[in-house]
Amino acid sequence: MKALVTGSSGFIGSHIVDELLKRNYEVIGLDNLSTGIRRFLDDARKNEKFYEVESDILKFEDLCNCMQGVDIVYHMAANADIRGGTEDTKIDLEQNTIGTYNVLEAMRLSKSSSRICFASSAAALGEPESFPTPEDLPNPIQTSLYGASKLACEGLVSAYCNAFDMEGYCFRFVSLLGPRYPHGHVFDFVKKLKNDSSKLEILGDGTAQKSYLHINDCISALMLICEDLRPAKDLDNSFEIFNLGMEEYIEVSESAQLIVNELGLKPEFYFGHGKRGWVGDNPFVLLDISKIKKLGWKPRNTIKESIKETTNWLIQNEWIFDERV
Repeated sequence: MKALVTGSSGFIGSHIVDELLKRNYEVIGLDNLSTGIRRFLDDARKNEKFYEVESDILKFEDLCNCMQGVDIVYHMAANADIRGGTEDTKIDLEQNTIGTYNVLEAMRLSKSSSRICFASSAAALGEPESFPTPEDLPNPIQTSLYGASKLACEGLVSAYCNAFDMEGYCFRFVSLLGPRYPHGHVFDFVKKLKNDSSKLEILGDGTAQKSYLHINDCISALMLICEDLRPAKDLDNSFEIFNLGMEEYIEVSESAQLIVNELGLKPEFYFGHGKRGWVGDNPFVLLDISKIKKLGWKPRNTIKESIKETTNWLIQNEWIFDERV
């Protein structure tokens, strides 16, 4: 079996590469290295079944060349900076929506690639009024360009699956934590404390309630649906959306306290105003994960455990702060 992983040098993509190689896949990793980190694939490069391509999903010819003989595409490449979308308003459209169209069209033309696993986001649900939020929330109101682009991608995947006899699985992630964690609130807090351990500035008033998922639990869910259950009588359609998250959440201020405790520090906290940290920030995230739980998946790591593990990984791998300037 042969897989293409876009965004292969990223947080999620690199873990997928490692898992597929363990499963004896031949793996092509494609990444433009704009945010990907080369060191994440050091182990993969030792495997003769891994082939690395430095290119971009916007370079359609390169993408088509990579697609030849591929059985499944794990499409993880995207702009992941929600905050930056208001400064560069075309980046989410290009890197997320148009990039996803290119992947799907290259799959269609290849004749061999008929399965896609797509990294969507809880942000595609905007700011819902229903909690825990189910997959079938009707017409979510969008609050970020990033979320809007991901919802558009889901529509494209669905349309291609129905029009061209493909299988598509879209996963709406909450924010992920764990080894190789390259950005997000734990990264930001640890970096700030590394620079000045006497204080910690927190965007917003600290009362935002967030749900987080460990990267290992995320990968186990992707493998269950995209590899282990197919062809599966438990999957009803050629296109499915799954929420991936936890049945718990944590306030940002409590998360900050866990981080400083893990570091053995006692900084003074400085809070901003309002629950939102930035435009498009969702002040409450809690997904309904009952659909995928019925298929046998459940998270094994608590949010607090994941925050502590991530904090320690960052301290033990301080080189990553120089990578993410």
